[in-house]
Amino acid sequence: MKFTFAHNNFNVLDLDKSIAFYREALGFTEERRINGEDFTIVFLTDGETKHRLELTWLRDRKEPYNLGDNEFHLAVYVDDMEAAHKLHERLGCICYENTAMGLYFIADPDGYWTEILPAK
Repeated sequence: MKFTFAHNNFNVLDLDKSIAFYREALGFTEERRINGEDFTIVFLTDGETKHRLELTWLRDRKEPYNLGDNEFHLAVYVDDMEAAHKLHERLGCICYENTAMGLYFIADPDGYWTEILPAK
């Protein structure tokens, strides 16, 4: 028996704002969409790997999601750490930096974190 990753899900309050953030901050694009009566699900792709980020918007949800201590996060590699950092500084989305480890985190409009790592 073998398991492989498929996707991660983030529930979002403003789907268009979240899609725009992931496109501008990480270059992710919409691969497909599922429209239900009370929800919309959008799968984002990096265009390179099979892993997807699923954004779920629930029609009746108005209050922010409780992310607890936000210890969970996505992690992505980038081939140009300096350019990425400049982009994320300009976007104002850097929420934590660990210069000793050579990494930092960005936060999306709902407060979900993505760890930015230099490509190996």
